[in-house]
Formats: sequence, structure tokens, C-alpha cells
Amino acid sequence: MIKYNNCNNELKNLAQNKILIIDGAAGTEIQKFKLSESDFRGERFREYPQDLKGNNDLLSITQPDLVKKIHRSYCDAGVDIIETNTFSSTSIAQADYGLQNIAYELNKNSAKIAKEVALEFYKKNNKRVYIAGAIGPTNKTASMSPDVEDPSYRAVKFDDLVKSYSEAANGLIDGGVDIILIETIFDTLNAKAAIYAIQSVFIKLNKTMPIMVSGTITDLSGRTLSGQTTEAFWHSVKHSTPFSVGLNCALGAAEMKQHIFDLSKVSDTLISAYPNAGLPNEFGEYDEKPCQTASILKEFALEGLVNIVGGCCGTSPDHIHHIADAVANIAPRKPRPNQPTLSLSGLEPFNKSIDSNFINIGERTNITGSAKFKKLILNNQYEEALQVAKDQVDNGAQIIDVNMDEGLLDSEYAMQKFLNLISSEPDIARVPIMIDSSKWTVIE
Repeated sequence: MIKYNNCNNELKNLAQNKILIIDGAAGTEIQKFKLSESDFRGERFREYPQDLKGNNDLLSITQPDLVKKIHRSYCDAGVDIIETNTFSSTSIAQADYGLQNIAYELNKNSAKIAKEVALEFYKKNNKRVYIAGAIGPTNKTASMSPDVEDPSYRAVKFDDLVKSYSEAANGLIDGGVDIILIETIFDTLNAKAAIYAIQSVFIKLNKTMPIMVSGTITDLSGRTLSGQTTEAFWHSVKHSTPFSVGLNCALGAAEMKQHIFDLSKVSDTLISAYPNAGLPNEFGEYDEKPCQTASILKEFALEGLVNIVGGCCGTSPDHIHHIADAVANIAPRKPRPNQPTLSLSGLEPFNKSIDSNFINIGERTNITGSAKFKKLILNNQYEEALQVAKDQVDNGAQIIDVNMDEGLLDSEYAMQKFLNLISSEPDIARVPIMIDSSKWTVIE
């Protein structure tokens, strides 16, 4: 039996009565200190053989007072939630600096620092600030190949991500966070690995806590980097029953509004929005003033779109102060009731309405159902086999059935390779995939 953290109920009650405020950018504030290489190194890493400047998460070990100062500035600005300084504190991301072995320590230290500031703030102001343990997307994608010559190649596997995210989650929980925040999701498969890792940690520890999920729409196309629409993204992660789902980063508030509207229409949980301070200028800097960001987010609130608002790249405590003031007297969005429908996702959503009894499933990518497909796979002609899948989608298949059960075939390898190739073809990957096998190892 999992023991629920009472923070969940406290947050839910708070969110029913007000729009919650989450903090703004840490990186923007860190840049203001104009830190040197030696500042990042501190005493502990003084002789370290690699450059460490730019590894902002490391400051939780080498410059904890600076990190505390940033947290305090956001608490004073009126937040309900502060994020730990752990956006890149996974072993996968820290490998760029050769510091993958301190990932757990980074997460635990950062959580303890944020907790200390929150307790200090509570004693002075009698207001609780909740700690969100931030887990970033890592710098690798499980859905796309970095090798243009081999679209089936992956630089990271699901199990690798699970191991890395589990270590981060353990550190955050041991450090005392109240919430786990999976943020800046550009690849939903990475996020699903994070969800699986976090829930596995909860089971192991016999406890749970709220999970916030925040995706990133990378441009005005309305899709994540891996190609999903906002609705398809929601269908992919809603099994985690998150405390909130939303969007952050990449876009300013004005550009984000339509996507938050789309997400708000389909989600039955709280909606968060913490955009950048507009779009970057030619120098990569953000010019949107605090009052401008706050004014746009106020529109979100007045239209009943949001429950949690804050800022991402380019935002400061001043932005957050203005945002908090702007939405202070506006009622939070009321989540829509869950509809009893079958909702699936490829890159695009598929919803089966209650009054529809027919779904068109393409079975030509089934070795036992198509002699042509079987011959192509056995002859290692995977690119040609993709055309079979594309033809089915072009001809109206709403779901693609893939089966690789054949005695002369390494079914596990064939299934993984073909699915990886499908995910690199948006004309096929837009529909959901049905994994079909009599072998559990293939399905797994």
C-alpha cells in the first residue's frame, strides 16, 4: 500500500482557491553574477581536468549561498512553488562534464538548499512555499536518431533513461522535495521513461508525491521536437495522473497561448504555463518586460485556461512579482471531467467516440498476415517495408498493427528496429502503433 504524502492534499486544496505561482529562470539570475571558471569549480573541483563553467547545477555544491539567494528572491516575489537547481542533474546530462558520478549528490544538495530557504521563509512570513524537484529532459532523445545515415539508431535507450531518472528522483526525495517536476519535455518517450522511473521509486519507497509534467512546443507548428501535437502529448502522459500538465520554455506567453488553450480543452487535471520572457532577440537575449509577460498571462487566467503560472528563460523575480500581482484575484481554471473514451496517440491523437464501433487497423505490417511484408523483413529490406506501413496510413488505417513473430527471425531486434524506423517517418508515426506478438519479450 502506497502512503500518500499529505502535501498532495494541501496543494490540491490550495489550487482550488487560487492560481498557484511557480518561480522563474535560474539561469538568467545566475548569469547576472558573471561567474568565472574558478567560481564554478569552488575548492572541491579546483584541480578538475575539464572546464566546468556553465554547469549551473554544480553551484549547488560549490556556491550554495548564491543558489539560496536566488531562491529567496523568488520567495520574496510571491511564489507558491520554487524549483530545485537540478535541470541538468541527471547522470546523462552531467556526462558532458565527466560528473555523472555526482548526479545523486547534486539532486540531494539542491533539494536541501531549496528546503532550507522555504523553511526560513515560512518562519519569517508564515507562508508555505513548496519545493518542486526539477528533472530536465537530458541532452539525448530516445525517439530520434542523431545519425542521418541510420534513422533506427538511438543515442540513448529507455532503460538508460530510467536508470538516470531514478537516481535523480531518489536524490530529490532524500533531499526533501514536495513535488517532482518533469519539465521542458521535447521528447515524450524521455518523459515516459521519467514517469516510469519516478513511479518505480515511489513503489520502492512506499510513498508518493505530486508529479507535475511540462512539455515544450518548440516552434509555431504546435508540436514538440519529437513531433507530437499538444493533445497527443497529453494522451501519452495522462496515465501518470499528474497533479498538473502544461507547457514551458521555447515560446513566449503570446506564442504559447493557443497551445495552452488546446491542452486545457482536453486535460482533466490542472494546467501550468511558464513561458519565456518573449522570443529571444538576435543576441539570444530576452526583452519582454515583466509587465508585458504578466499582462499576457493575466489573459490566460481571465479566460479560465490556467491553474499554475510562472516564467522560464529570461524571466526574473521582477517578472514573477508582476505575474503574481496580475492573477492574484482571478479564479483558477476548473478542470474538465474525464470523458470515458478511448484516446490514443501517435504524433497525432486518435479518439474513439462512444457512438463509434469501427476502427480501421492496418494489418499489412504483420508478418503472419502479409507475404510481401514477411519477405521484405526476412531479406532485411526495412526501408521498403516502411512503404507498406505508409500505404496503409495513406489508405485510411487509424492504427498500425506490427507483428514480427517468425521462427527464422530475431523478433525482438526486428520489432525494435522497425519501430525506430517508423518513428523517423512522420507520415506513418502520426497514427498509434499496435504491438502484436505471442512473445512477451517482444512486447516488453
